[in-house]
Amino acid sequence: MSKTPSVLLIYTGGTIGMIENSETGALESFNFDHLLRHVPELKRFNYRISSYQFDPPIDSSDMEPSHWARLVKIINYNYDYYDGFVILHGTDTMAYTASALSFMLENLSKPVILTGSQLPIGTLRTDGKENLITSIEIAAAKHPDGSAIVPEVCIFFENHLMRGNRTTKINAENFNAFRSHNYPSLAQVGIHIKYEPNLIRRAMPHLVLKPHYLLDTHVVIFTLFPGIQESTVNALLHAPGLKAVVMKTFGSGNAPQKEWFIRQVKEATDRGIIIVNITQCAAGSVEMCRYETGIHLIEAGVISGYDSTSESAITKLMFLLGHGLSNKEIREKMNTSLAGEITKTSGVR
Repeated sequence: MSKTPSVLLIYTGGTIGMIENSETGALESFNFDHLLRHVPELKRFNYRISSYQFDPPIDSSDMEPSHWARLVKIINYNYDYYDGFVILHGTDTMAYTASALSFMLENLSKPVILTGSQLPIGTLRTDGKENLITSIEIAAAKHPDGSAIVPEVCIFFENHLMRGNRTTKINAENFNAFRSHNYPSLAQVGIHIKYEPNLIRRAMPHLVLKPHYLLDTHVVIFTLFPGIQESTVNALLHAPGLKAVVMKTFGSGNAPQKEWFIRQVKEATDRGIIIVNITQCAAGSVEMCRYETGIHLIEAGVISGYDSTSESAITKLMFLLGHGLSNKEIREKMNTSLAGEITKTSGVR
């Protein structure tokens, strides 16, 4: 491989690639030549930067598991030819894509950085320029021994590099659109890029990248609320083909103690439906042993999602279900950190 750092830029769609024509005011779709014109700073990198674009571009609201598989295929095909990858993506589902890719790219030893913007890159006050330039720099960054500094799937946004499967979108208007509530940033960007080596997952470069493409979408996210009716819960847990549920409970993993609720949940787990408990709170972890309500869920067969984001929990279930694992194996792996997505602490089940 050439000593010149090399990065593959993959444009899937989203605001960052909507470049405004200065003469007509119309928004034009991504074109790498347009990008170089609007971000001339890219030419100052002593990097080999290539691009691949989805045609047509995908609005992130339309992002599907088939697109995640396509991204994995592109990265796998080009893996030996580039030092890192930058994916330009709409913000709405970016955290889902980052979470899914973290599971689908097993034994990853190179950076895969997702970024985007809240304003098109051609506008005067765009946040896209800094996000793009810094993401490329991070994707190409290496230790003196030639290994990648950040061999993970990450999201970079507004001066923060975050583990992708720990990230969620928290703001529809401000530039600081993403937050990693339960895990610190892997790098802070100011005058310098300050990496946090103790927080970054260590790559095992002797292992070959193992791409995964199979996902099963017979899953649902189910949020509890005061006054929820048995008919609603019953209809959801009896949805045709349903295999797994991410249940967003109150506080540290609590749910109603009504007899009908516990019965519905237990009947579902007895039928083989996997129910994973995560908290509705933005930060914190599920601790089902802490209160009686949580203990009743354990007895009903519910498993802990620990401090997982909903994006990570649902994509992890899709990934595990897609590989034909047994119910027991899936439950065990949901209680295991596959790509740094959960933190297990004592007293948490």
